[in-house]
Amino acid sequence: MKSLVLFWALIVFINTKLIQCSVTYDSKALLINGQRRILMSGSIHYPRSTPDMWEDLIMKAKNGGLDVIDTYVFWNVHEPSPGNYNFEGRYDLVRFLKIVQKAGLYVHLRVGPYVCAEWNFGGFPVWLKYVPGISFRTDNEPFKMAMQGFTEKIVNLLKSHNLFESQGGPIILAQVENEYGRLRMRLGQEGNNYMNWAANMVQSLQTGVPWTMCKDDGTPDPLINTCNGFYCDNFKPNKQFKPKLWTEAWTGWFTEFGGPSHQRPVQDLAFSVARFIQTGGSFVNYYMYHGGTNFGRTAGGPFITTTYDYDAPLDEYGLIRQPKYGHLKELHRAIKLCEPALVSADPIVTQLGDHQQAHVFYQEKGGCAAFLSNYDTESGVRVLFNNRHYSLPPWSISILPDCRNVVFNTAKVGEQTSHMEMLPSNTEIFSWESYNEDVSALDDGSSSTVTAVGLLEQINMTRDSTDYLWYKTSVDINPSESFFHGGQLPTLIVQSTGHAVHAFVNGQLIGSAFGERKSRRFILSKRVHLQPGTNKIALLSIAVGLPNVGGHFEDWETGILGPVVLHGLNQGKLDLSWEKWTYQVGLKGESMNLASPNGISTVEWMDSKIAVQDQQPLMWHKAYFDAPEGKEPLALDMQSMGKGQVWINGESIGRYWTTYAGGKCDGCSYAGRFQPPKCEVGCGKPSQRWYHVPRSWLKPTRNLIVLFEETGGDPSKISLVKRSMNTICAQVSETHRTVKSFQIESYGTTTQEFYIPKVHLHCAPNQYISSIAFASFGTPVGTCGKYMKGSCHATTSSAVLEKKCVGKQSCAVTVTNSNFGDPCPNVLKRLSVQAICASTTSTASTTTNQTNIHY
Repeated sequence: MKSLVLFWALIVFINTKLIQCSVTYDSKALLINGQRRILMSGSIHYPRSTPDMWEDLIMKAKNGGLDVIDTYVFWNVHEPSPGNYNFEGRYDLVRFLKIVQKAGLYVHLRVGPYVCAEWNFGGFPVWLKYVPGISFRTDNEPFKMAMQGFTEKIVNLLKSHNLFESQGGPIILAQVENEYGRLRMRLGQEGNNYMNWAANMVQSLQTGVPWTMCKDDGTPDPLINTCNGFYCDNFKPNKQFKPKLWTEAWTGWFTEFGGPSHQRPVQDLAFSVARFIQTGGSFVNYYMYHGGTNFGRTAGGPFITTTYDYDAPLDEYGLIRQPKYGHLKELHRAIKLCEPALVSADPIVTQLGDHQQAHVFYQEKGGCAAFLSNYDTESGVRVLFNNRHYSLPPWSISILPDCRNVVFNTAKVGEQTSHMEMLPSNTEIFSWESYNEDVSALDDGSSSTVTAVGLLEQINMTRDSTDYLWYKTSVDINPSESFFHGGQLPTLIVQSTGHAVHAFVNGQLIGSAFGERKSRRFILSKRVHLQPGTNKIALLSIAVGLPNVGGHFEDWETGILGPVVLHGLNQGKLDLSWEKWTYQVGLKGESMNLASPNGISTVEWMDSKIAVQDQQPLMWHKAYFDAPEGKEPLALDMQSMGKGQVWINGESIGRYWTTYAGGKCDGCSYAGRFQPPKCEVGCGKPSQRWYHVPRSWLKPTRNLIVLFEETGGDPSKISLVKRSMNTICAQVSETHRTVKSFQIESYGTTTQEFYIPKVHLHCAPNQYISSIAFASFGTPVGTCGKYMKGSCHATTSSAVLEKKCVGKQSCAVTVTNSNFGDPCPNVLKRLSVQAICASTTSTASTTTNQTNIHY
């Protein structure tokens, strides 16, 4: 009996130890249960995907070598009105965190509550703007009271589910505020007071985990200040006892309507991470690891696109982006091999050349790890280290977990390149019908309108319940005006603080004008046909997302604040700014809920073929379609449309706008410091053509699509497409190394299996390799899609690849003379391959001998 009691006492003790976990830190790293850790993290924002996607995204992140999932908490979606909370669907934060916990990963929870994130109003609820006496993000009692209330709400909610590491949960870090340093310095003492208050407030919540503040060197103890940026190797914590943490390693950049997309080469991203680790960094978070989609009206900016792809390792649709995903996975493996040395000591730095260095980490018990760096952006070099020669490509770092053998170089990419395409889904969208948002029917006397003298600010009127606000007035024109008798037409000039306007005179569209993200203000100037007597002027002002960054952006103004004038009348200029204006919030179709399956029957729809003949503006369109077979992600091709919003079965896909992208798409080299203008793509094409349609929003049949089109367009040309892998490429040299064959056994001793480099090709699930478009073992040149044979080429190249790969979902081919013959002895050779993936057929599936390749 006594032994049984002791047994159960031991079980209780063990369980208590398992639950009562601790997270602390010192100058080297975070300590989880007393153990220093090098941690790799990735941002995945739960509202930017759907709950059915979460587990897949998190498992792909884990398989990619991540230890931590990072997410902001979005105040405006959780508390849409004061005291009314929403934690359902895409906003189910607890469910998201429990999926992370189930996967065995940690969490960095960035409560904010200000998040920036290219998110509408920076994550603040718009009602906060109207709290009496409020001033955002400063030593202001109304703001501090509201901020503390929401922060406590989130912390207490998560505590009730035991989600902090001190309770046995996954949360090891939490963040208060966000990128506050520049604003704090601008505000002076009020900024300092607010920052200190915020730090004390979260410390009092007793979460049992450290709190962070990013991009603020004045972060008070014991909070940890952290770095955000493309590069953070020069960052130093503000106290020597704090670790060096990188909370946002930017994997790419966001896209704005009217701008190109930005792609950050993975060689440079890997270089920046390795450089941060070699200078003592111990925590890296990729922003974003999966960017996702700004569904609904959540995009901020203004002018941020609905896609938030961010050139992340997992693309907007949750598919693996190669080679970025695979190359970073190899980097993480290499860093983990070095972890015992990295957390043991500071590096010893030696010069290997004018632009070359070695960072060496020695363990007390004899092991060591080294990082050999070449900062030259033009030339590769050969350096001498530990009496061995090493070749370093330009702008690269080689990682040596045992100070002898290179297991990874940031510039040498061995992973395949996967080209995704939007392919027809063969799903017909049936019989489009349309409804005209009749401008001439605007009722000045309805209960939904407000009349006032002068021009009013838009968000004060709409409270951001809609993107749209009508400004309406009338003007009497004397029949004696000279333009009625052969003179020049008058000009209507409208000055707006943003973001867009469509101007109508007597029910006819006379013109539209738009701002830009960096210049929201704009002027519409159009000559107008007026009639003798009363003329009605109606201006539809449109918001394209509220600001998410800047000082006191709660004071920023949106809408038509004038002046609004008519030039060219006999009297000269007629200023309409202080006339009586009537305001109508939103569209007639919005008030009738036309986007919902329950609202479409409230109006009489007409055949779209008739409605779109004259490209009428302000049109609602609807149609039905059946869900396509398969599991590939889906998107709407909106290239035939102009600007507006789109819904599927009442769920808002988001804003669409096919405005064409400017920029300079003139190629890109990985070498050298990256900035968004460096590697632009998509110039001269729509900033966003495809719009993600989550499969979980679809029914098997009769799915309703509704869109509101502002400027025109032909809905009959809208199509539903599948995002699918089409072309895959790989290029591997005879000497390529990976960390898969490398192990450190103990204190500096290593074992290394005999290693033969391989080209790995893998199509997506439910696909197979249908053909080899190019193969060359020798000295091929070019890049994926543009490979060419070099002076040395094995004639057996294509035959070998076809035999080993065609008909299979994936394959691995050794890069050796024994496989291909030796076309040029004593020459370093490589194998370049381009293959085509196709959907699996019953015939192919029966002949497929699949090789399991895990991403």
